[in-house]
Amino acid sequence: MQRIDSRENDQLRPVSFQADFAPNAHGSVLVSFGNTRVICSAMLEDGVPRWMHQQGVPGGWLTAEYSMMPYSTLERKPRDINRGKLDGRSSEIQRLIGRSLRAVVDLKSIGQRTLWIDCDVLQADGGTRTASITGAAVAVEMAFQRFIAVGKMKKSAMTQLAAAISAGVWENDCRLDLNYHEDKDASVDFNYAMTENLEMIEVQGSGEEATFSEAQMLEMLNLSKKGVGEICKLQRETLEAFNPGDNEDVMNRIMDK
Repeated sequence: MQRIDSRENDQLRPVSFQADFAPNAHGSVLVSFGNTRVICSAMLEDGVPRWMHQQGVPGGWLTAEYSMMPYSTLERKPRDINRGKLDGRSSEIQRLIGRSLRAVVDLKSIGQRTLWIDCDVLQADGGTRTASITGAAVAVEMAFQRFIAVGKMKKSAMTQLAAAISAGVWENDCRLDLNYHEDKDASVDFNYAMTENLEMIEVQGSGEEATFSEAQMLEMLNLSKKGVGEICKLQRETLEAFNPGDNEDVMNRIMDK
């Protein structure tokens, strides 16, 4: 059955990165997967959590926060602060983002600093968690490049890029990069976070009141490896075009830290 946006089953939605979308952040992008749009930012602050001091853990720390803007979905989504607590889905996703980036960042090399990652969903059309991981990796490397440019770091702490993508079974077809229309009715839904060299960081998946075969599981994995490979090329192209000095205000603030 043809997809609603006429893509092939192994085809990504259009993916793009707009650098320095949040001009006060040390690194930021607006990442778009079709109609899903997420602002991802990275900021390095001096100091580490108290538990690291208490346990004598060397190096720094990385933590992530994720939120959906009230207008990101078809019906207004109330802010978590109005409920007095973070909802379970947001908590799960921000932990996933943190785990995914900690897998590719050498925390010992950033010194006694905390790397804050913020992912704010402007528009949700499926795949917000995978877009967040993908955009956050670019934002983090941009931040590192700025710290290197002013002599605050000797080299990037990112060992390799990370990216994530969804795959699922919809009407018995295995499909890559599900949009909301497909995601809400998929009989099987998987999310894959991988490194640039296609090693697995985390795999989340289940049948939605359905089962799936080993052949389908392998097909979804192969689709996702293809998708991540294509995404990482776009990440690299974005970083190659990035000039840390384009934002003088941020460079000056880093230099003064």
